[in-house]
Amino acid sequence: MPAPISLDVRERVVKAYEAGYGTLPKVARLFGISRSCLAALLHQYRQTGSLAPKPHGGGHPAAYAGETLEDLRQRVHRQPDATLEELRDQTGVACSLTAVHNTLKRLRLRLKKRHSTPASRSGRT
Repeated sequence: MPAPISLDVRERVVKAYEAGYGTLPKVARLFGISRSCLAALLHQYRQTGSLAPKPHGGGHPAAYAGETLEDLRQRVHRQPDATLEELRDQTGVACSLTAVHNTLKRLRLRLKKRHSTPASRSGRT
């Protein structure tokens, strides 16, 4: 994801376009931004009079928070070899397995899997 354009550059781009330094594509190329970015800046400036970046739109809320987060933590401590699917089903949260995984990662918890075969009796050679 590209870095946001500084307010200083935003002001210079709009001033250059409005001063008639060229067409939209020419000014965009001059400053190394896309035409759609320049068009969006011009639209924002004409609508609001501001070139400041818009606030972050938020994001998807966490699947596990509050009580469900603590419930997940307790279940992992009680049954560290549970699968992601088992944990999701036990907590009753409607989410993807990736959401369960990311929550465990955020909590710095790792699932401990039991080996499916018994340990070998022979030692290392």
